[in-house]
Amino acid sequence: MKFVHVEDFVHPNAGYQVNLLTRLQAAQGHEVVIVTGELDKIPTFLTSFFGKDNIEEKDRMFEKATGVKIIRHPLYAYYSGRAIFKPGVHQIIKSLNPDVLFIHNEDTVTGMKLLWDYKNMNIPYVLDCHMLEMASENKFREYFRAFYRKFVTPVILKNNIPLIRVVDTDFVQKHYNIPLEKTKLLSFGTDTEFYKPDSRVKKEFRRELGIDDNDFVVIYAGKMDPAKGGKFLAESLQKKINIKDKNVKFIIIGNPPKDEYGDDVNKIFSESENFIIKFPTQTYFDLAKFYQTADVAIFPRQCSMSYYEVQACELPVILEKNEINISRAENMKGLIFSENSMEEFRNAIEKFGNMDAEEFKIYKHNARKNIVDNYNFVPIAQQFTDIMIEEYNKFHSK
Repeated sequence: MKFVHVEDFVHPNAGYQVNLLTRLQAAQGHEVVIVTGELDKIPTFLTSFFGKDNIEEKDRMFEKATGVKIIRHPLYAYYSGRAIFKPGVHQIIKSLNPDVLFIHNEDTVTGMKLLWDYKNMNIPYVLDCHMLEMASENKFREYFRAFYRKFVTPVILKNNIPLIRVVDTDFVQKHYNIPLEKTKLLSFGTDTEFYKPDSRVKKEFRRELGIDDNDFVVIYAGKMDPAKGGKFLAESLQKKINIKDKNVKFIIIGNPPKDEYGDDVNKIFSESENFIIKFPTQTYFDLAKFYQTADVAIFPRQCSMSYYEVQACELPVILEKNEINISRAENMKGLIFSENSMEEFRNAIEKFGNMDAEEFKIYKHNARKNIVDNYNFVPIAQQFTDIMIEEYNKFHSK
């Protein structure tokens, strides 16, 4: 079948849901195309992590590696987390003649306009929702939710358009009046055959980095902007962290923003008393060896989707306390620290470093088992595909 995915922001080097899902659907034998926005109008806080230089070449490399073609369309602007496309997106989608259109994030401007144009498009739709309560911070959110309930929800319900929740919350029911029983829940995840422990890689890459087998290695990979706690991380690691009978070493992967905040982050890191190896942002495919080299992964603020990759590589995690992270760390998969508490953050690193070897093995085992049992994205991607094929059959049986 031919699947077209429409998403506001796509970077070919990222490990976001759209990257992984489309790659796996192409591997299933389907023809897959992504329609997304140009990067010139995307805010720096989104593009600085992976960069936007030579994006056409990177798109071509993604297509060569995965079989998934990326089509970029001009934007007027990017406002409040949503791309405002110039006219022509609907025509591009129709010209591609997809069997099913997958609309990522049901409450984007593009998603809503496509829903209003559902009858004219004459294509089966599948929607998804990524929204969490804690991520909905716009001061006009209540007005927007009322607007959505009145003008968008009826289209979804009247036409029985499948909506997939990728996080287990009642957000769409609570704020958009879409009953949970009218939705499906399919979590995000990772490719557990690609992201997995590898003792050979661990030994060889540690040797390459000048890290001893007995060293305790802590890794962070992600953005270092205010939302992800870049300065909090740098300040937390200013003073030496001591672990009994081991040297603790940090691998920090990511580019701080190119502004005053980023300059401060770099300066604080440069003054750290800890042993820190820094790397620029890595692609999704290059990150595995770094995770396989480490012992523990840390997330100073909002936990990114790399949580799935690090846990798949048997890394216990240290996470900020919030509604999602508590469940991610429970049952001996990780440790939680209170928001903005550098003391608790540092204590968690030291606790893991000083932990009895047998107890630490339990955390490692539980981390990997959780992902393999619940978030292996290979079968999950097949479930996404099954829903799309089911909707195709239903649409054409009317």
